Amino acid sequence: STPTITAGSSTVFCMGDSVTLSSSAGTSYLWSTSATTQSINVTTAGSYTVQVTNAGGCQSASSVATIVTVNPLPAVPTVTAGGPTTFCTGGSVTLTSGSGISYLWSNGATTESINVIAAGSYSVQVTNGNGCQSTASSPTVVTVNVLPSTPTITAGGPVDFCIGGSVTLTSSSGTSYLWSTGATTSSINVTTANSYTVQVTNANGCQSAASPATVVMVYST
Repeated sequence: STPTITAGSSTVFCMGDSVTLSSSAGTSYLWSTSATTQSINVTTAGSYTVQVTNAGGCQSASSVATIVTVNPLPAVPTVTAGGPTTFCTGGSVTLTSGSGISYLWSNGATTESINVIAAGSYSVQVTNGNGCQSTASSPTVVTVNVLPSTPTITAGGPVDFCIGGSVTLTSSSGTSYLWSTGATTSSINVTTANSYTVQVTNANGCQSAASPATVVMVYST
């Protein structure tokens, strides 16, 4: 009798997958691929038939064809950064995938864009309308530099004095400095009453929080 073909899984799949086609029983087999086993593993699209030979050496007609469809994978997506991928703690960058029907990022996110605040290597896979998933994009490396410690101010003398006096205020170390007066030196000479703070920047360009205020009092004579 004419043999039948049984598929071990769906005959429509994505490139890189496969399906096993098995013939009904016979003494020997001849597939349209020239294979002679009872089952064949199919990875390419096409129309597959089989003939079987019985114990008497008689060969059957060809089976009804089984059509295998292999859908292409989407192109490997590219990731676009909406700003610098190296920033200071407290900053962020938006990473956006090339187009797809759905998305899967290496951090588990499933949106087209992600907002990144943590250092790491980020990649994405996209799925097309056939349900086929791309290989992962090239990784985008995000670097987050730490802020310097909050600086302290050391006074070179009393912070309360009479008009005409002064005091030198010195910041703890940094690569650069920004005082509440606008000064950018490591030390400032103060002659007027006020509340003074300083921020320092480190070698990575990250700026600290402002120091605790140093209050200077100036008395009239």
